[in-house]
This record gives sequence, structure tokens and C-alpha cells, in this order.
Amino acid sequence: MTEHDFRLKNWEFSNGVRAKNRLIVPAMASETADKAGYATDATIARYGRLTEVGAAIVLVEYSYVHESGRSEPNQLGAAEPGHFIGLQTLADTIRSRGALAGIQLVHAGGKTLPEWSGGRIMTPGSRPVPIMPGRKVGVPQAMSSTDMELWRHWFASSTERAIKAGYDLIELHAAHGYGLNQWLSPLTNDRTDAYGGSQENRFRFLLEIVSIVREISAGKLLSVRIAGGDFLEQGSTIVEAAILAQRLEAQGVDIINVSSGLGGWRRPRERVGEGYLLPEARFIQNRINIPVIAVGGFETPQVIDRAIALGDTSFVAVGRAILEGRYQDAHLRSSGAKEG
Repeated sequence: MTEHDFRLKNWEFSNGVRAKNRLIVPAMASETADKAGYATDATIARYGRLTEVGAAIVLVEYSYVHESGRSEPNQLGAAEPGHFIGLQTLADTIRSRGALAGIQLVHAGGKTLPEWSGGRIMTPGSRPVPIMPGRKVGVPQAMSSTDMELWRHWFASSTERAIKAGYDLIELHAAHGYGLNQWLSPLTNDRTDAYGGSQENRFRFLLEIVSIVREISAGKLLSVRIAGGDFLEQGSTIVEAAILAQRLEAQGVDIINVSSGLGGWRRPRERVGEGYLLPEARFIQNRINIPVIAVGGFETPQVIDRAIALGDTSFVAVGRAILEGRYQDAHLRSSGAKEG
């Protein structure tokens, strides 16, 4: 390892868990589960391949916490006892190859269709999720206090299931326009009670769920994927995201994964090159003490090293380039990056 190979340096979290380097394989939907949300042989094989690059942490794709939170017909589930064996096999596959195993938990909220969600479209208020032209979503159905209690229970149950399955890290998906993101954004949360309106009110439901999940996952790593901004007019901003990150840190979250918001995961039109969401990661990393994961088209070791060396981020997620076999990093593969 040279003095410039910052991506190879290890990181020890406050719970004593050590990441052998600074590379993350992020959660990426595969649509390889069966119609009931069970992992298939194709799902398991996929994660065997994703571990080959030598990343420190491999995150299993977004997994729904309840049928009402499905956002595609072949989405992986973490919602029922029968999902356990597949989730455990995925965790074992990742850990046996030297990486920490993480799983991303999600409820789609209003970003779904009735045929996928069992008929119910659960949203904070009356506003539909802004999505790409040509795509449809179901009609919003504002959640009651009883519905909110169900969400708390579903996230808690799925977290317990994931911990028992052997995962080192739990990530809550509060970005890309999915359910928890909808509570955070002024574009989708038009409630008039204690969970809508002001910034603090819009943060409230996510923070409650984080508190529940943090208690259940004590001793494990907890990450929250948040939006650096909605990238939509009158949507959430980077300043608001940084305040949220500070609140999450105060609640014991270990990692902030900075992505995009209601505009989806796709590249903003005006951004070019690798690291197109690095400005948002940098802004947040400079305002919190826990590590940030930066995302956005990274695929070159030199670019990743520079982002980490400058303190713009602590970890970098490389997704599509690894999935498509375009990320080549001989040092990472050969060394395992076990020395800091």
C-alpha cells in the first residue's frame, strides 16, 4: 500500500467493528427474488460476485419491511419469517468472503402500485411522489396514527430478523423518494399534525424509527441513507440534510449514506463525471463526526483516493461499475487491505 492509497486504509467504528478498507458495494435492486420476496439462487450468486472486488462492506439490496411497502414485483423481502433463510444465506455468502454484510430496509410508501403493495398506497399526506415521466404510482392514502404504529412495528420486526440472520449493518433507506424520504420532503409531506409542516416535524417520524431500530441493533452498525437534496424546486435542501445528519448522529447512527431524494437516484442533468453527488457528501461530512458514504458514478481508484484524501468523505460506494465489471483495483483484490 502506498501513502496515496487512501481507499485501502481501514476504519474502526465506535463499536469495535473494523472495515478493512473504504470501499462499499451499495444496495442495488436486482429483481431476482421470487414473487413472494424470497431470495433465489440468482440472488445468492449475485452477491457472491459482488464480493469479489474486495470491498469492506457489501449491502444487500433494498428489502421491504411489509408487503404494502413493495415497489416492484420481484423485490427482496425481509418482512416475514419465511424470508429468514434466504437473508441468512446472503449474509453468510458475504461474510464468508471477508466483507461485512449489510442490508437496506425500506418501505416504498407512495412509490408503488396497488398490484405490488396488496392494494394499499401508504403516504404521509395527499401528495403523490414526483417521479419520471411515463411512470405511474398509486393514489396516495394519508396514513393514520395506527398506520404509523404499523410502520414502527414492521421496521422493528425486519431489523430483528436481519440481526438474527447475521448482518453486521442495518441501513434504513430514507432517500430516492421511498417512504421515509416522503416524510422528510415538503413536496410529499403536507400533514398538519406534529409530523408535518416544519423541518423538525418532518424529521420526527424517521427519528422515531431510528430510535427503535438503534435499540434493537445495539452492537451492530446502523446507517441511514438520506437525500443530500430532492433536486426539485421547493424540495428539501442540502442545509436541511446536514441538520438531519446531525440529529441522526446524536441518536447513535454510525454512518450517513448521502444520495439523492425525490428526484430518484439518477444523475442530475447538470452534473458530469465521477462523484456527481460528492458536493453533498462533502457538505455533510464537514458538519458531522461520523463517517459519510459518498455515491454517484465512482469507478476510478484515483478519483476515490482523492475524495477520501481531501476529507470530502470517509467511504465511497461503487455500484454499477462493480456490477458491470468495470471497476478494476488490483491492490484491493490482492491485499484485502487489512493494514491501516
